[in-house]
Amino acid sequence: MRSDPRSLVDVAVQVAGQAADLVKSTRESAVARIDTKSSITDVVTAADRESERLVRALLAQLRPGEPVIGEEEGGTAAVEGLTWVVDPIDGTVNYLYDIPHYAVSVAAQLDGESVAGAVVEPVSGRVWTAARGHGAYLDGRPLRVSSETRLEVALLGYGFAYRAERRQRQARTWAGMATRVRDMRRAGAASLDLCAVAAGRLDAYAEHALGRWDWAAGALLAREAGAVVLLPGEAPELGADATLAAAPGIADALRAALVECGFGEV
Repeated sequence: MRSDPRSLVDVAVQVAGQAADLVKSTRESAVARIDTKSSITDVVTAADRESERLVRALLAQLRPGEPVIGEEEGGTAAVEGLTWVVDPIDGTVNYLYDIPHYAVSVAAQLDGESVAGAVVEPVSGRVWTAARGHGAYLDGRPLRVSSETRLEVALLGYGFAYRAERRQRQARTWAGMATRVRDMRRAGAASLDLCAVAAGRLDAYAEHALGRWDWAAGALLAREAGAVVLLPGEAPELGADATLAAAPGIADALRAALVECGFGEV
């Protein structure tokens, strides 16, 4: 089997695309069957599970023997070798409410680092892709992060954790940040927020408590488009589970402002 990054992207696109078709076509029946996970606000639908099962089945055919980590059925990242990381629906709450901002994310990681990824939007059909060392693309068009250098006119994407007590602490941070940037956006799908940084639609994005499946493809897109990307565990002052992606011109200022606003203590 070929394992160069661009060949792996082709696999990710094929698999994520088929899963996206399933997610879109089964929404009406899928949202009638929901459960909760870490809290009452952390939902999972039948389509989340069916999408992940489809992705696993397709990868077993196309890439037999390679391990898979998925949001719904788990798995463990290989210390060595190739692992697939899957978010069967990123933005499940949006999906539940029929807000058309959700995606299927599939990435290949080598020794724990993303080398290829695809993020497919079921409603619009947009396909975001990246291969390590080969750039990031939206529907085949190359992407580049914004050239913004002033934090005070930057557009910041952000998110909230599911547990109420942590949301309260996060709210204080975001209230502090609101006076330091042009504006802020809470869209509800981490993979697409990271893609938005890659496309220059957001100048930066920061969030806590993401799973590997949330960032595996999107963070690669942001990095390949030129963003400064910090993944969980890489910036202790931001918190052990912090993820940050930012245009290079504002990355240092944003990092300092987040620390001052208590981002690392939420």
